[in-house]
Amino acid sequence: MKRSTVLPEILPDYRITRSEKTAFHVKWEELIGWMIVPRLGEKLSWGLYDMPSRTRTEYTDMAVIGRAEVHGIEGVEITAIQHDAENYYRTGSVAEMERRFIAQLTDTHCRYLAESHTENGVRKCYTFLDGAPFTDNWGFGADNCGTEILQQPRGILHREDSVITGGTHGQTMDIAGRYTVEIADKTYDTVCLMDVESFDDAIVTEQYLDKSGRTVLWRRFNRNDWAYHRYGKLWSEMLPDNERLTVNGEIYVHWYDCVSDYIFR
Repeated sequence: MKRSTVLPEILPDYRITRSEKTAFHVKWEELIGWMIVPRLGEKLSWGLYDMPSRTRTEYTDMAVIGRAEVHGIEGVEITAIQHDAENYYRTGSVAEMERRFIAQLTDTHCRYLAESHTENGVRKCYTFLDGAPFTDNWGFGADNCGTEILQQPRGILHREDSVITGGTHGQTMDIAGRYTVEIADKTYDTVCLMDVESFDDAIVTEQYLDKSGRTVLWRRFNRNDWAYHRYGKLWSEMLPDNERLTVNGEIYVHWYDCVSDYIFR
């Protein structure tokens, strides 16, 4: 049985409209990829929705549970209970799984310090001093400095409708315009924070942030040949009707969306 959650099983229809207004600066304190702010008292649930079915395939309940320290650096401990996680996760396919993070929020950056989970009955722990086993999954920025809190248009990426150009590996996160997002009977004034392959060289994401720095809608696009060895098909073949982006001449196909209970409160 799935736990009760305010997240709907079907993602509501939404509309994204480009605004002619100037993109605003935003203070983005969320932990990248997990939407929660690593601050005492914070909690959040978020769900993953396949496209085009809009069906919720999994969801995660998160909470900051206390202060913690890793190698002399203080942060907070976060529990993440994943329900119905798919088998593309490194830990395998299970009905319910608990991860724990230790993360740090400063005046300038937000970063992971440690991650742990149980795999085949063994609790595995990784910290920022473990090299590739940690940084390949949880490390961001030079020397794991994390993601910058202050996000503003930097001119790294240029977007015209569905065509995006610019950026180099390791420096490809940029605000690419201002948008009105209508979802769950609400309207949000947002900026689109785009990430073009800064973490994975075949993935592009759109993250629509409101003026309080919270994610309203997060969308993932796969390069057409992403994980071809696993699926044996191009994404344009598997999802022929899904939205596409062209990024520096390469085709990327919309795979899934994520939203949190922030928009359903």
